[in-house]
Amino acid sequence: QVQLVESGGGLVEPGGSLRLSCAASGSIRSVYAMGWYRQAPGKQREWVAFITSGGSPNYADSVKGRFTISRDNAKNTVYLQMNNLKPEDTAGYYCNAEVLELKRDISEDYWGQGTQVTVSS
Repeated sequence: QVQLVESGGGLVEPGGSLRLSCAASGSIRSVYAMGWYRQAPGKQREWVAFITSGGSPNYADSVKGRFTISRDNAKNTVYLQMNNLKPEDTAGYYCNAEVLELKRDISEDYWGQGTQVTVSS
């Protein structure tokens, strides 16, 4: 079994910053790509950013230049540094990771439970 646990959400004023963390744990052999998605009320879940196992980041246009994704492979943890936050960034943020478990030959996608980010004055 693999678990992803996010932390770091909260309430912040427009222009402020937050840093999200997501740690993968369990019977892990390898963690491949890790990423972040978000879902606002009444909207579909959308991709925000992902980072390859080699550390190459990719961003949605809506967050490019404001958000930075990084990872610590030794800790199986991915981070999302969010700067210059806007009210439209308000959403539940979900961590995603492609994980190869110890007793399996095929990797699978796992999701965290989500952490709320609210940007409001």
